[in-house]
Amino acid sequence: MISKIILVKPRGFCAGVERAIEIVEKALEIHKKVYVKHQIVHNLHVVKDLEKKGAIFVEELNEIPNDNLVIFSAHGVSPKVVEEAKKRNLKFLDATCPLVTKVHLEAIRYNKENYSIILIGHKGHQEVIGTMGEAPMFLVGNIEDVNNLDINSEKIAYITQTTLSLDDTKNIVDALKKKYPNIESPKSKDICYATQNRQNAIKELAKTCELVLVVGSKNSSNSNRLVETAKLHGCKSYLIENKDFIDERWLENVENLGISSGASAPEILVQELVDDLKNKFNCKIKYSNVIEENIKFTIPTIK
Repeated sequence: MISKIILVKPRGFCAGVERAIEIVEKALEIHKKVYVKHQIVHNLHVVKDLEKKGAIFVEELNEIPNDNLVIFSAHGVSPKVVEEAKKRNLKFLDATCPLVTKVHLEAIRYNKENYSIILIGHKGHQEVIGTMGEAPMFLVGNIEDVNNLDINSEKIAYITQTTLSLDDTKNIVDALKKKYPNIESPKSKDICYATQNRQNAIKELAKTCELVLVVGSKNSSNSNRLVETAKLHGCKSYLIENKDFIDERWLENVENLGISSGASAPEILVQELVDDLKNKFNCKIKYSNVIEENIKFTIPTIK
């Protein structure tokens, strides 16, 4: 029976997610109806909330009537998408996370300097699709992909998907450096602070909890990585959309329950989960602040 819930920080919205949502909300205040290419962030609750306010989510620009406003999601888009928007005379706002933009700029720079570029990331993820549109590059997601690379170049560099942490990429990076000793690494500050911080917080939870629940959507890369991190550090863990997705059997023989949330999960879902469990088990709530975050990104001018 649960006697204690440990609520860890940092959790939930990162600066890039807050910025993207704020852009959509401010655009809606002015235009009442806006189109968003892909989910603004990977969370169903956020998407449904913005839909109620007038946002229309589409996957392709041809779903948008000409002369309308479209917002590009926090995951970023390829230059082809921007060009298509211009051809269609669509007004657009770019809600791409500044850390994702930095990776795009790295890719552009490496390409101009005639490097062969390797991207560490997950095939099909929106961020990866956008980054790969900036320049020719090789995508690797595991050691086998590295082994299959055949690059004959003196200048090779790698970049990474921002929702992967240093821990996530370590084995792949080690394999790349072994295969290509002169490979150029990105600057450490290019790694997403929020991804790494949330995983570090999960590691602390795993030391004292029998179970860790992560609030987030199934298509959220960073949320899935939090679950994996807990498991890698010897703790059972599950990803849940909200409080209604808990299987009561998970809670058997659990005294200390850890709770966190992905970078795109709103805090209201965490609080509803905590309140529900507190009412059921009359348990204590402990707050664990592992790392302090104070990063804030500015938003573009919206007309």
